[in-house]
Amino acid sequence: MTRYIVNGRKPLFGEIDISGAKNAAVAIIPAALMVNGICRIENVPQISDVTMFFHILEEMGASVRTINKNTMEIDCSRINKAEATSDLMRKIRASYYLIGAMLSRFGEATVAMPGGCNFGGVRPIDQHIKGFEAMGAEVEVLNGMIICRTQGGLKGASVYMDVVSVGATINVMLAAALAKGTTIIENAAREPHIVDLANFLNSMGADIRGAGTNVIKIRGVSQLHGGTYSIIPDQIEAGTYMAAVAGAGGDVLIKNVIPKHMDCISCKLREMGVSVIDYEDSIRVSRTSPSRKTNVKTLPYPGFPTDMQPQISAVLCLAQGTSIISEGVWDNRYKYVDELSKMGARIKVDGRTAVIEGVTKLSGAPIRAMDLRAGAALVIAGLCANGTTCIEGVNYIERGYESIIEKLQGVGADIHEEFTPDDDGLKTASVG
Repeated sequence: MTRYIVNGRKPLFGEIDISGAKNAAVAIIPAALMVNGICRIENVPQISDVTMFFHILEEMGASVRTINKNTMEIDCSRINKAEATSDLMRKIRASYYLIGAMLSRFGEATVAMPGGCNFGGVRPIDQHIKGFEAMGAEVEVLNGMIICRTQGGLKGASVYMDVVSVGATINVMLAAALAKGTTIIENAAREPHIVDLANFLNSMGADIRGAGTNVIKIRGVSQLHGGTYSIIPDQIEAGTYMAAVAGAGGDVLIKNVIPKHMDCISCKLREMGVSVIDYEDSIRVSRTSPSRKTNVKTLPYPGFPTDMQPQISAVLCLAQGTSIISEGVWDNRYKYVDELSKMGARIKVDGRTAVIEGVTKLSGAPIRAMDLRAGAALVIAGLCANGTTCIEGVNYIERGYESIIEKLQGVGADIHEEFTPDDDGLKTASVG
């Protein structure tokens, strides 16, 4: 077991390099299943969700080769069964993208129900199923498996998303890339990693237009060819480190980012009195005076991302005044509030709304991460707090942040891993 020990109240100074986008990687890796040839994927983040996805593909019969730390080659040509039933499937939410990829390639799919973070509320896949059924698939859920069948493969169709869904938009894009005819997705999600997936597929021979808008048109092609593609920088990782500087103070240059993707986060930090300066592929964040209150409502891109809600909440715990957070995407994403309260935060939650009354200090405490982004928020709180904070449940954090300890240590944070005996009395590191 592993936990993080954070000694707070140390401003951050220096530079941080941002890794490849987790949410793009977990869509692009299963998309390699559809490619007739070798995919060379660069800027792959070294995080546990990605590692698990490679293991899933290998168990299915793919060849996965490491070129260097962040470059991988995937050859899925020997996979001949449309089944993904590994227990690993239940540990990663994005495993459901294998449904769209296998339907596209084989015209059928049997996939174990996905897992991943459970931060409250139901995360249904009804919009995914609606899209598959519109394209001619029959879908049933049986004994913990999602089973999809078609008669002669998928056919292009018009798909209207009842709610803006990133996962459903990606899954229907995957399914449509090799379908017969044209598929039009209306009310599509617009997140940067959706554009990145479309660019990856197009570089391999797909015909996808409109990604990044609310209408995406996919003309099915007969096959995809191999090639090389580099994943975009991670918007949420960059935003997390921006929030860390806003909370702990200091001056940090955050490198390897696309500043346009960060506008929704940068604007809120500026409202709070944090200095944010954009350069061509980096952002400088600094704070020397107390931050101010602000109100935040999470929305689909280009709105403020729900995946940054816990991190901005941690920063607002020490802002002057009372802030209001409105969660516009998920029914309940405030399970971390009890942990922040242990540190002295004053937060009241009512449904999708949290009222945060800024306090003069947080105090270190033993706390536990409940999901990926909540875990990142607790790290930020620990960096801001007086004394020592001990964070357990860090396997959630390692699902989405490459080398978070080393990156924070590189800018002066006093944070380190501590290994504790497991049930057998052995000292083992956490696996994501």
